[in-house]
Amino acid sequence: MEFFNSALGKNITFVRPAYFIISGFTGIPNIKYYYIFLFFVYIIAVLGNTIVMAVIILDHNLRTPKYAAVFNLAFVDLFGSSALVPKVLDIFLFNHHYVPYYSCLVMLFFCYTCLSMQSLNLVILCYDRLVAITYPLHYQTKITKRFMLNLIASVWVFVIIAVLIAVGLLTRLSYCRSVVVNSYFCDHGQIYKLACNDVTPNAAIAGLFPFLLLWLPLTFILLSYSFIGHALSKVATNNERVKAFKTCTAHLSLVAIYFLPILITFTMSSKISTNARIINLSLSSVFPPMLNPVVYVLQTQQIKESVKKILIIRRQSKITV
Repeated sequence: MEFFNSALGKNITFVRPAYFIISGFTGIPNIKYYYIFLFFVYIIAVLGNTIVMAVIILDHNLRTPKYAAVFNLAFVDLFGSSALVPKVLDIFLFNHHYVPYYSCLVMLFFCYTCLSMQSLNLVILCYDRLVAITYPLHYQTKITKRFMLNLIASVWVFVIIAVLIAVGLLTRLSYCRSVVVNSYFCDHGQIYKLACNDVTPNAAIAGLFPFLLLWLPLTFILLSYSFIGHALSKVATNNERVKAFKTCTAHLSLVAIYFLPILITFTMSSKISTNARIINLSLSSVFPPMLNPVVYVLQTQQIKESVKKILIIRRQSKITV
């Protein structure tokens, strides 16, 4: 219990500010155009993910375990973008830099939850492809709709508990140095560094999160694709290999879109300026939700056929009317 002594002491008075000041970019002229750009990216993300979710709901052929995970990814992208971008636009386009203390923690919770869910949802989709290619005859029995829904629910519970712990540990901190957060949103790392009491638990969580939610998922995905590559090498013909690999191209694209920018930012965080870090993190937060539905619609034959089918039905209904 000594780990939490500073939070459990009887005579501790917490110094919690009424608000945090989100600083954003510094010294960049006409930066408002960047936030307008983020607004258009957000609109595309909302439209794209809404279309993917609607297609999966409307087409009964897509109500399979795999597309339950795709639906969850689209939902997380839509929810995460909506939790982040409108608030960022409000802060910087309308100069509401003063964010109340508890509102900041709520924003942090939703942003980190969705960001973590994106990573783990890619792991779920990877597991689906791993079983489908390495155990094709047992796929229907191993990956059932009930199993997939339970897996998705378990991941949600894990992520929510993990982020709640991180947010809860922030509430034990006293802020007597500054209330200026050098980021574009209520960033966990930038907030706990403003505290003047013991931040050891917060630093431990900050170090554990990238391992659990970035490096470990990425390692699992890379190992899974090594097994997939080994399984495909045993397939008799090149056409069969290409056909099987094509089912993975959409997922591989999503992995590259999500992991590369974030990992570059984390590994170079000490070497890049605050402005460069904010640009990398903001683009890493808004680009995957925008590109994910585009990738799935363009690279997944079933979704393309479903979209065409829905459009044809709508046209026929209009002609009938």
